[in-house]
Amino acid sequence: MPEYAPADEGITENPPCVLVAAETVHNLTSLPKRKRLTTPELSMPLALLALPFALMSHANAASYAVDPVHSRVGFSVVHMTISNVRGEFGTVSGTVDYDDKNVAGTKVSATVGVASVDTHDQTRDADLLSTNFFDATKFPNMTFTSKSAKAGTGGALDLTGDLTIHGVTREVTFHCDPFSAEIKDPWGATRRATHATATINRQDFGMNFNKTLDAGGYVVSDEVKIELDVEMKKTAG
Repeated sequence: MPEYAPADEGITENPPCVLVAAETVHNLTSLPKRKRLTTPELSMPLALLALPFALMSHANAASYAVDPVHSRVGFSVVHMTISNVRGEFGTVSGTVDYDDKNVAGTKVSATVGVASVDTHDQTRDADLLSTNFFDATKFPNMTFTSKSAKAGTGGALDLTGDLTIHGVTREVTFHCDPFSAEIKDPWGATRRATHATATINRQDFGMNFNKTLDAGGYVVSDEVKIELDVEMKKTAG
């Protein structure tokens, strides 16, 4: 097998996975023409060749825990077609894997406690927790698990994943601002933050309750705008 020079002088040898992949491809391309493999047969060694680079990219990602005290899960709906009513959830937890050099590799998992809803009106909050809307006794949590990420301009990010509300899961895309630079807080923890938005239709999640207005329209809009302010603390990486 031919030797492969290290990428820089500080590295004395290549990772074993890179050497194995390189040897495999070298052996395949050295076969006589009558023994050359077909495209399907080549797929496995080519995947093997790509594996070490994918592993090295993931290894560079840092892990963060969402700081619930300094994060906000907000929402707004249109009330009686004329104004916006806003609310938020006070209980949130989650993890984020993020690498400045590979934004598309971002992974997020989050859970929100439905009972922590607050619209600054106890009667309205009780209605939201009832079977008219969230049915919080039966479905106490909302969750989001990312499936893919697409890098945008200047570090912005479109994060697509499964959002589960009221026991129903739908694919939703959050539009995230560029993550802030890391900072050190006075206690030595490393922190960073981002802001994200998404728009959903509550009927897609089985929340169909409404009342019609005499002049037309409804008491509560089907469209719900979600707005997130997420501060996170580094746990690894």
